[in-house]
Amino acid sequence: MVAPLRAEIAREKGTDELDALVPEWLTVPDVAELTGQDQRVVRRWLQERELVAVRRGERAVANVPAAFVTPEGPLNHLKGTLSVLGDSGYTDVEALRWLFTPDETLPGTPIEALRANRKTEVRRRAQALSF
Repeated sequence: MVAPLRAEIAREKGTDELDALVPEWLTVPDVAELTGQDQRVVRRWLQERELVAVRRGERAVANVPAAFVTPEGPLNHLKGTLSVLGDSGYTDVEALRWLFTPDETLPGTPIEALRANRKTEVRRRAQALSF
């Protein structure tokens, strides 16, 4: 049985500002539909940190950035990048903010670079954050 997601989904202050950075959000049912998976699988991805979600809106519904998901499942290399950011002390909200904030040295945003299979560049920058 899959454990409740309450602890795994960010409830931090500052999630409203993410709306300016993240162009599109998906709910757990949306992710399940896009990937053709059961919602339990999507919840497992959240628990295993293959995806992260934040609670948004009046009803505090769990939302995942659409850029984190492909029709095949979680974006390749996202889990490792989230792990590096977590090791650097970043919360989920801070990690989302970093991934969606433009970085002129990439160019673009770290999430755009990950989607373009440039994980080494992204992780190098993420690792530098801990120093």
